[in-house]
Amino acid sequence: MTKILIVDDHPLVRTGFAQLIGDCPDLEVCGEAGDMADALKQIDACVPDLAIIDLSLAGGSGLDLIQHIKSRDRGILMLVASMHDETLYAERVLAAGARGYINKQEAQENIIPAIRQVLSGKVFLSQHMTDRLLSGMVDANGEKRDIDSLSNRELQVFELIGQGATASQMAEQLNLSVKTIETHQAHIKRKLGLGSAHELIQRAIRWVMDEGS
Repeated sequence: MTKILIVDDHPLVRTGFAQLIGDCPDLEVCGEAGDMADALKQIDACVPDLAIIDLSLAGGSGLDLIQHIKSRDRGILMLVASMHDETLYAERVLAAGARGYINKQEAQENIIPAIRQVLSGKVFLSQHMTDRLLSGMVDANGEKRDIDSLSNRELQVFELIGQGATASQMAEQLNLSVKTIETHQAHIKRKLGLGSAHELIQRAIRWVMDEGS
């Protein structure tokens, strides 16, 4: 029996995945977690073979969790299931240590095939993303190319700015100092060619709205 941990901050999503997994006689859900701290406790408690991880988590991002699990070298396979733009995040999660990326909009019909592909030792991505990686294509959208230049941490800060978080709130959520947050903001403005904090906020809000559309 293959043990699977579901890490997502939405209970309905966890329930939906658990039902789909429960229909497979060779798979079982060994635990569920809604945030990073709980996920780490569940990993120690049930030692899953595979973890399904959302990128947006309380107490740390899914990328942070992937890197933390990878650093433990526990042999746990990881599959990301997220609403975020695959073209922006897929390469990041693979580099961090995950073995696949599936958009939640496609998860109802593809989560089990994705799980089985990752368990077989292969990488799971959409056909579009696979073709993009193989061909070495760059996104034709200039804004996407700019944002793709941000580091993982800068991207986290950029998203939080778009969600309306203050520097102190970001510092608390990411366990960083306010000065470090301000440094990240300065780097983001430089990379995106923005001249003021107002322009940064407007750009971040627009991006977050586009991501959620």
